[in-house]
Amino acid sequence: MNEQVRQGDVLVRHVRKRDVSKMHRVNAVRGRIILARGEATGHAHAIAAARAALYRGKGGKFYLHLDGASRLEHEEHAAITLPPGFYEVTRQREYSPRDISRSRRVAD
Repeated sequence: MNEQVRQGDVLVRHVRKRDVSKMHRVNAVRGRIILARGEATGHAHAIAAARAALYRGKGGKFYLHLDGASRLEHEEHAAITLPPGFYEVTRQREYSPRDISRSRRVAD
């Protein structure tokens, strides 16, 4: 696997093992870990929760832990198989020329 993969507006980057004991674990939704949900379509970048856990760390960073190979799926993109490990999950942001000091998540 590459050190990082992108699926639409979600970037998943392989990182060293993280201590998740002080992080907040994000709950699964109907058996899936949702990395990002489209505001317009309701589609989601998601992984089956059976082998995955998502944590919110300091500064709002998200970390994904996979116990086994898992598929990152989305209704409008090809599925990507990720090997076991730890990953940092980043959602693409967009900037407005009118207000350069603020950014917002890209609307899907």
